[in-house]
Amino acid sequence: MSRPYVDAGRTGQKRRTFDALVAAARQLVAAGTTPTVDEAALAAGVARSTAYRYFPGQRDLLAAAHPETARTSMLPDNPPEDVAERLDAVVVEFTRMIVETESQQRTMLRLSLEPADGQERSLPLRQGRAIAWIAEALAPLENRLSEREIHQLVLAIRSAIGIESLVWLTDVGGLGRDAAVASMRWTAGALLDQALRAGLPGAEPATASGHPPEGPQVTSGYPA
Repeated sequence: MSRPYVDAGRTGQKRRTFDALVAAARQLVAAGTTPTVDEAALAAGVARSTAYRYFPGQRDLLAAAHPETARTSMLPDNPPEDVAERLDAVVVEFTRMIVETESQQRTMLRLSLEPADGQERSLPLRQGRAIAWIAEALAPLENRLSEREIHQLVLAIRSAIGIESLVWLTDVGGLGRDAAVASMRWTAGALLDQALRAGLPGAEPATASGHPPEGPQVTSGYPA
């Protein structure tokens, strides 16, 4: 998100004010509310007129309050080369972030399902950040699968992890958080394994030679 006001002039003081507004908004979101700029300003002890210099509207405030908005990768500093290991590392980190910020994630999920004059499309949950993280994990498949096939696999994996899946597995399925995360990891690995063994829906199994694979291509390492 562009922050020209924060980045000009007394940047130290402005950064502290910005951080205070974001922290207040996150606390309100975690409590299950949908804070306005006025409410965040009151909670942060910041003048309303000052708060609007940082966040012209509620949409901007909520986008800044969403967890991990600046995260560009979920891979470790020295990522493994094996695609199954890379994917598992991303799923582990992604689900850790989801569980640690579950209250905020649940509120953002609710907001994303409640249209408000078209602003819901600007919420972080609607912007598909996880798609890029998963695609990065699957980058070693570029010489085996087409761009369309990789994207199809990314979408399949994304549909099985994240706050939406956590809500279903815990609220409907009755699993604890650890079991829910284990289920999401297993599903992501199984989807990858199935794609490489038998191909994607509507597509022939893909290999470098163009022939169907003969036996397992990756080993997920997950418990049965």
